[in-house]
Amino acid sequence: MPVTSTPSPRRPAARGFTLIEVLVSILVFSLGILGAVGMQARVLQGAAQTGDRTRASLLANEIVSQMWAQQNVNLPPRNITAWNTLVGTPSMGGLPNGTGTVGVATAGGVATATVKITWKPTSAAPTAAPSVYTTTVVVP
Repeated sequence: MPVTSTPSPRRPAARGFTLIEVLVSILVFSLGILGAVGMQARVLQGAAQTGDRTRASLLANEIVSQMWAQQNVNLPPRNITAWNTLVGTPSMGGLPNGTGTVGVATAGGVATATVKITWKPTSAAPTAAPSVYTTTVVVP
């Protein structure tokens, strides 16, 4: 008896399947790139904040150095005014929207100066709290 083979039913070709794979891979790649861009923006913002904090520290050190040089926490008003101008002028090494105050207190014959620098980066939201750097020194 002759053997006859019956053709197996052919499955329809999966047309367009590769196109869907490519579109999904582009979507995943795009999400990865967006995440990397967002992370880069946060790193740049952090670097700018670190730079501002460093400048605030240097500015406070400048006025404290003047106190140490004169061995007195009570500096002449012209020195304080010049220092305040420097703190508020970013082009001269100051801080954006920067203000500086020097408070002097004497207790038990010991004079203490508190230097406070406040600034707000131009990129900060209007409702954001200003950044503050404070240091306290005792000049014998």
